[in-house]
This record gives sequence, structure tokens and C-alpha cells, in this order.
Amino acid sequence: MNKTRLFKKSLLAVTISLATQQAMAAGFQLNAQSATGLGRAFAGDAVIADNAAVMSRNPAAMALFDKMELSLGFEAIMTDIKVKNATYKSLPGTGLEQSSSANYDDAGGTSIAPNIHLIVPVNEQFAWGVNAYSNFGTRTDFGSNYAGGEYGGETEILSANFGVSGSYRINDQWSVGAGLDLIYGQGTLKRSLSSALGGNKVLDIDKADGFGVGFNIGTVYELDENNRFGLSYRYSPTITAKDGDKEVKLPLPDMAEFSGYHRIDNTAFAIHYSVQYIGWSAFDKLEFNNRAPKAYEWQDGWHYSIGGTYFLNRDWTLRAGYMYDTSAQDKITSISVPDSDRQWLSAGFTYQIDDKSNFDFGFTYLMGKDVKVNEKTENPNFGNPNAGAMAGVEYLSSISGTTKADAILVGLQYSRSF
Repeated sequence: MNKTRLFKKSLLAVTISLATQQAMAAGFQLNAQSATGLGRAFAGDAVIADNAAVMSRNPAAMALFDKMELSLGFEAIMTDIKVKNATYKSLPGTGLEQSSSANYDDAGGTSIAPNIHLIVPVNEQFAWGVNAYSNFGTRTDFGSNYAGGEYGGETEILSANFGVSGSYRINDQWSVGAGLDLIYGQGTLKRSLSSALGGNKVLDIDKADGFGVGFNIGTVYELDENNRFGLSYRYSPTITAKDGDKEVKLPLPDMAEFSGYHRIDNTAFAIHYSVQYIGWSAFDKLEFNNRAPKAYEWQDGWHYSIGGTYFLNRDWTLRAGYMYDTSAQDKITSISVPDSDRQWLSAGFTYQIDDKSNFDFGFTYLMGKDVKVNEKTENPNFGNPNAGAMAGVEYLSSISGTTKADAILVGLQYSRSF
């Protein structure tokens, strides 16, 4: 093999590894279980139990229902992702160096996440339920002409959670629950070198998919009819996604949540809150079937939310909430899937159609922070005496800039008891 072919193959391998890390190692948890929860920033969602969607946050809360309950709806997620003050450089120190703007106005888009939940009480002690929704997902698209093609490109990660759960009421105060989750994951990842480096396609994974099995457990403590607490834990598996002969193992984070709900005596007002832990540090590495594992540094995330509900009258219930959640990314940041600490401002309502059915609307404006990003692609032949002029080039390219990701989330839901 001649030196030119060796260099090109080394460049290809490094770029694929870098791009894959950017796409798969960016934490983006979806809170898309219900429009009701969306309208209060998911504050208290592991214990409020105002419809069947509560089973997705805490299976023990199914014990709070004495009738069969059905909830179905969807959430629309509209992301606004910008890259500003960004510069892309290629082949520094070779005399062929090029520099260009890498700004991008909108790498986001719109995604739809449906959900359905069914709870079936068997008697005063037992209940079971089934549901389907999504816990994780992200999408960015920088187009085919982006200046830093090996750093941008197209990234899409989708997941679907199919669950079956059961609950048991121990006594008037305590209930417990557990469930199994079948998680389907699908990913698309496409990257091309910039025109300065030849513009060749270096990565084309189209809808790689796989399954994993997880579980969840929880408990509810009812102090009285107006005050209760919920605690739940969810184990998330590692999903092995395949696209032909390509294979990557993607570890998903475990989650734990504590929630409280308190309706103020002799009033139409209730307050509720949640603290959620997300174990993003599980992403210590990505494992591939055809190359060495890729290591990176991530940190665990936290959600802190508080909200209020006002029972205006028989027909209308109003709610609002605030959430602060922390970034999964730590020292390693990314152009392709930007991540930051976020604030959620939420509001929503329920309209009671009749004694057995209602309609929910939820709205959230999600605000991210500016994050500075510096990424480089190392030259695999740096210091190699047989590499000629390229032996003295440490980096093939670099990109620097500031990313910001905001979003608007809208949810609609119909619920009915039988």
C-alpha cells in the first residue's frame, strides 16, 4: 500500500470515530410522556396521577386509580439550533491552509413524539398497565454544504419505549409497582469531509437499529388525601444498533425521581415538585465491532422542577411550572449535537369534556445557554518520518464557535376513564 492510500485510510478512520462520538455521545433526554406533565414542567409527575400517563414515571402510582384509564396524545418538539462566531480551518501549517466561516442559522427541526398509556385496576390491591412513548431522541441537520462537514452533517437518534407494569397496594398509605421496558433505538449518522479536504463521504449510517430490555420500580406514600410522595427508579439497557456490518453499542442512562404533591386545604390550589437524576456518566465509552472503543467524558444530569395547579371550576384546570436541568456534556462539547444547562417555562390546561373524559394542552419554552465549542481532527501521520510534509501537521482541521439550542414543545392529549 502506498503512502497516499495509507494516509487516506487513516484520515477516514479518525474522522468516522470523531463524528460517531459527536452524534451518539450527546445527552438529549425527551420528556414526552404527556401533555399534562409538559404543562407543569413535569413537576410532581411521579405521583400526581391525574391520568394514566403517570405510569411512565412511577408504576406504583397505578394503585391510585379505581377505574380503567386511557390516555393518548403527542408532543411536537421544535428546536432552534444556531452556531455563531464559528471558524473552520483546514490543513494548518502546510501552505494549503484555508479558513472560512462555519456559522449556521438553524440546524434544528420539528419532531413528533406520540404516547399512549392504559391502566387496568383488577381489584382494590392490584392494577396492571401497558404504554408506549419515547424517553430519548435528537435531530440536527447541517446540510451537505456546511463548511465543516466532518463536524456537522446529519444526526438523528430515535427511541420507542414499550412497557408493561403492575402495582400493588400494601395498605392505605403505601403502594409499590414494577415494570419491564422493551426499548427500540434507531440512528442515522451522515458525515462528509469539507471541500478543502476533498468533500468525500466518510460516514453513512442510515437507520441502524436495535433493541434492549430495561425495568422500572417505584413506591408511593400517601400521607392523606391531599398530600403524597413518590419515588421511582428506571434501569436503562445498552442497545446494540446495527446497519449492515456496522455495529455500535450505545449505553442509555438510568434514572431516579422523587416527587411530591400537596393540595392546600380548603383551596383550589396545589403545589408539586420533582427532583430527577439521570445517569449520563454511563457513557464512559462507545464500543464498535470494527475499531477500538471510543472514550469520552460525561457527567450525570439533574432535573429540578416546581409547579402549581389551580382548579378553576368543574370544567377547567390550569397549571404552570419551571424546570432547571443540567447538561450531560462536560469537557467534551459538540457542534453536531449541542448541549447545555436549560431552563423550562411551562403552562397548560385541562378541559373536562364530561364526567369520564378530558382534553389536555401543554406548552413549554426551553432556553439553552451559549456554549463555546473547540474541536479538532488529529493527523494520524503526525510525527511519522515516512509521511513527508504531513509529518509536521498535527491537525487536519479544526472548528471553533458558540452553539445555542432553544426549543418550543407543544403537547395535546385525550384521557378517558371507563
